[in-house]
Amino acid sequence: MSAPQPLGKYSTAESRWAGIGPYYAMFPTAFADEVVAEYTKPGDIVLDPFAGRGTAIFSAAAQGRQAIGIEINPVGYVYANAKLKPGEHGSVIQRLHRLSESMPIHREMAKNLPPFFHHCYAPKVREFLLTARATLNWRKSKIDRTIMALILVSLHGKRGQSLSNQMRQMTAMAPDYSVRWWAEKNLTPPDIDPISFIAKRIEWRYVHGKPRIADSTVYLHDSIKKLPYLARDIQENRRHKAKLLVTSPPYYNVTNYSYDQWIRLWMLDGPEHPGKDGNRYGGKFSNLDRYRHLLKQVFTRAKPVLADDAIIYIRTDSRKATLDTTREALLEIYPEKSVAERRRPLEPERQPKPYSRGGAPKKPNCEIDLILTPR
Repeated sequence: MSAPQPLGKYSTAESRWAGIGPYYAMFPTAFADEVVAEYTKPGDIVLDPFAGRGTAIFSAAAQGRQAIGIEINPVGYVYANAKLKPGEHGSVIQRLHRLSESMPIHREMAKNLPPFFHHCYAPKVREFLLTARATLNWRKSKIDRTIMALILVSLHGKRGQSLSNQMRQMTAMAPDYSVRWWAEKNLTPPDIDPISFIAKRIEWRYVHGKPRIADSTVYLHDSIKKLPYLARDIQENRRHKAKLLVTSPPYYNVTNYSYDQWIRLWMLDGPEHPGKDGNRYGGKFSNLDRYRHLLKQVFTRAKPVLADDAIIYIRTDSRKATLDTTREALLEIYPEKSVAERRRPLEPERQPKPYSRGGAPKKPNCEIDLILTPR
């Protein structure tokens, strides 16, 4: 079965919602579409224990599969569930405009934010962000989560095309570095009406309505802790097991998911400064023993959730430490399966870019797909 071919890049609701969420090392949508179409059929269950922004989960759901994802980073969780279960268009717009009523309450607080925020955002934008941060219940309300997801997308990026001063969209830069760079370039935060700015992006997203997809979800949780609950639920309620595990675990010693998403994490109740707490949101995974332990624990605990004839499709990078560790973990836990490898050049948008902070490790120049099938 081949993956669905869209009439145009954004000609369907599914194509408009699929791309929500700039996120490091995200799956290309076309890749996820191909894997799901090749290895499953409608009605099958697909599992991704490192769901990220939910690309594989959304692709499976859009092709009529029930998909289950687990993601430890709240940024990825918000992106994934906003596109899987967006709020009703009218309710989302109404809720957005109601935020303006509370913005004056946060005016003094906006003045007292650290210097970085003053250089990054205009006063009205700071008021809006603090209001959204304090008001939107993104954990429980799909309406609020939809708005928050679209705020996160636009939280930083090119000046004039986002809410911020000039910055990368994918990763947030360090505060001191950013302030110095903006001063050298004489760049000030753009004067933007944040309500109108986000409203336009909501209207664009809903042009074709909401995506028509199978019921699927991404849990905000640690896979090591969540997978046993899923296995118990399957056993006790005699539910079907997953036919495909498709995922891309974090790569060894490449990026710190807490540091590089610190502004978006701040919007989701995080601290006002970058953090390097890898235990909370997924760090840099620079300790090889801990990295090996993570992979073994997740793959081991996923096994009871998978059908005996399930396919396991893992995308990893080509560097020896990451590839060997991933391959060894899979062979140890799934000795009953055959392993094939496919070498994949990096997509243009996934090509490594130099860090500005210095001391960055060498990044992969290609990726490897490890495919485990029944013998």
